[in-house]
Amino acid sequence: MDLKAALRERAYSLGFELFGVAAATPAETRAAYEEWLAAGYAGEMAYLGRDPARRADPRRAWPDTAAILVVGLNYRPVEEESQARSDPTRGRFARYALGDDYHEVLATRLRALLATARELGGPEVEGRVYVDTGPLLERDLAARAGLGWFGKNTMLLNRRYGSYFFLGALLLNVPLTPDGPVSAHCGTCTRCLNACPTGAFVAPYVLDARRCISYLTIELKGPIPRPLRPLVGNWVFGCDICQEVCPWNRKAPPGDEPAFSARQGLPAPELVALLALTPEAFRERFRRSPVKRARRRGLLRNVCVALGNSGDRAVVPHLARALHDEEALVRGHAAWALGRLGGEEAAVVLHAALATEEDPWVREEIEAAWRETQQNVVRAT
Repeated sequence: MDLKAALRERAYSLGFELFGVAAATPAETRAAYEEWLAAGYAGEMAYLGRDPARRADPRRAWPDTAAILVVGLNYRPVEEESQARSDPTRGRFARYALGDDYHEVLATRLRALLATARELGGPEVEGRVYVDTGPLLERDLAARAGLGWFGKNTMLLNRRYGSYFFLGALLLNVPLTPDGPVSAHCGTCTRCLNACPTGAFVAPYVLDARRCISYLTIELKGPIPRPLRPLVGNWVFGCDICQEVCPWNRKAPPGDEPAFSARQGLPAPELVALLALTPEAFRERFRRSPVKRARRRGLLRNVCVALGNSGDRAVVPHLARALHDEEALVRGHAAWALGRLGGEEAAVVLHAALATEEDPWVREEIEAAWRETQQNVVRAT
C-alpha cells in the first residue's frame, strides 16, 4: 500500500468521512477572492485581507509544502431542532455550534494523521496542521482535492454529505498524487439565494458578509445595523437557512461524532434564560463551545434582537433588566427590542432609563426606541 492510500485508510479510521489530496499550488480562486475583498464584502473581518498572496499560496504558509491532505468531518446532528422554528421566544444556533469547538477535535485527529505519516514515511516527514486557524483558503483546497464543489451559497457541497462538514488540512513535505476536482451539481437551483432573509447574496457564489446573519451574530463586534435587526429573526449565533433549503443537505446523513452532539440546553434554549446569563454562567455554559467566540456581550446583543422580533410583550420585564446590563452593547439592543415590542410598559421603562444612562450611543438607541413606542400608540389609535 502506498503512502497516500495508507493515509486515506488512517483518516477514515480516525473518523473523517472525507479525504483528498490537493497540489501545493496557488489557489485558483485568488483573483475572485481579492475582488471580494476589494468590494468590502468582508466587513470588519480585517484579518481576511492581511497578505492575501500568502493566503492563496500554501507554500507561502509553509515553504516546505509538497502536498496537502484535506479532510472533512460530518457534523449534521442526529436530531434536528424544531422548537425554535415554531416558537420565536426560543433561540436558534447554527448546527456547527451545538456541540464542542471543532477546531481542537479536528486538530487532534490531524496530528494523529501526521504521526502516521511519520511512522510510514520516516523521520524526515514533517507537516503542519490547519483547522480554520491559519492563512489558507480551505474551501479552495478542498475543492481541488475532490471533496466537493462550490455551491451558489459559497459553501462546499458534497454529493453524500451536503455542506454540513468541517474542513481540516495537513500540509506535508512529501509529494503525493493530487486528486482532481469534481463536477458541480447545483444546476439551475437557486433555493439558497432566494431563501436568505437579508439578501446577503449579491450574485451566485458572491456573499456580502455584511448582510449575512452569521456575520452579524458572530463576527460583527459592534451594533447590528438597525435595518437588518428585524430580519435576523430568532437566530442568536450563526444561521443555517441557505443550507437548510439545499436539496443536497436534505439527503445528507447525520454525523456520529459525540463531540458535536447538542450540549444540554441546546439547540433551542429559552431566550430569557440566555439573557439572564452572568459572565460566570456564560463561561461555564459555553466552555469548549464555538459560541464563546461571540463573547457574552455579543450573544446577549443577539438575544435582545431575537426577543424584539418575538412579538411577545411578556418578555418586557426581562429586557427592562437588560437595560441595566454592564455592557453598553447589550443595553442598546435591549432598548431597540423594547421599542420594537412597543406598549405602555416598554415606553415607561425606556423613559425611566434615560434618567440614568450616560453612554451616548445607548441613549440614542433608547430615544429612538421610545419614539417608536409613541408612534405605535398613534398608529393604534
